[in-house]
Amino acid sequence: MQVRWPDWLWVVRDGQSAGNVARDAAEAAGLETIEIAWRDIDVPLSELGHDQSAALGEWFGRQPAHTQPEVILCSPYMRALETARLVASHSRLEHVTLRLDERLREKEFGILDRLTRFGIQQQHAQLHEQRTHVGKFYFRPPGGESWCDVILRLRSLQEMITREYGGQRVLVVAHQVIVNCMRYLIEQMDEQRILEIDRQGDVPNCAVTIYRAHDGEAPGAGGMQLVQANFLAPLREAATPVTRAPDAPSAPKP
Repeated sequence: MQVRWPDWLWVVRDGQSAGNVARDAAEAAGLETIEIAWRDIDVPLSELGHDQSAALGEWFGRQPAHTQPEVILCSPYMRALETARLVASHSRLEHVTLRLDERLREKEFGILDRLTRFGIQQQHAQLHEQRTHVGKFYFRPPGGESWCDVILRLRSLQEMITREYGGQRVLVVAHQVIVNCMRYLIEQMDEQRILEIDRQGDVPNCAVTIYRAHDGEAPGAGGMQLVQANFLAPLREAATPVTRAPDAPSAPKP
């Protein structure tokens, strides 16, 4: 049975959130806990996150009609949903289908949620040591997920995308770990390769990773080829600051 991929696929990290701002403040102050009132699912965009999302939407709106999204698949988390809606409104694509999918939610950090790097070292020294030894790809904190767990749910999402949106133009709006794990799947990476990409730096807010059907094949008839990873021209063209902080609440990078 032939797998039908989208003609175009864009994978976008949400704009800067209020959680990113709170995390930066906690780290700078040497605190153990990120002071934020919302559940992770309810964390909204910051003012800068709104500007980043609007800039990205304006960029999509300037593209030729045959290279604009036909459907938006979005994490149900507030910061991602706000990003998707702002992209749609500023690109004048409000008519496209917006579909929420919980498989696109951010990685769950379990017992380490809302803790800074210092907080994890102080409150869960044994887990910190285990995480350092095992690595983030396989380490699962109590009540949370490893990258492998995230990849498992994304495998079923990938199957849905090829089944329901083959030959179409699909925009995915989600979170940093989701962007990297989707790259792992689509580009058929191994643990070493995706973690090396992760070590090079955080996925910038509102960065776009772009794929399209392989050249020489009918749209959707084969696999996808990477056009550009973490594309930032939409923000730079609008003179909008680029931010790269990890999502928060979150466990820090090893």
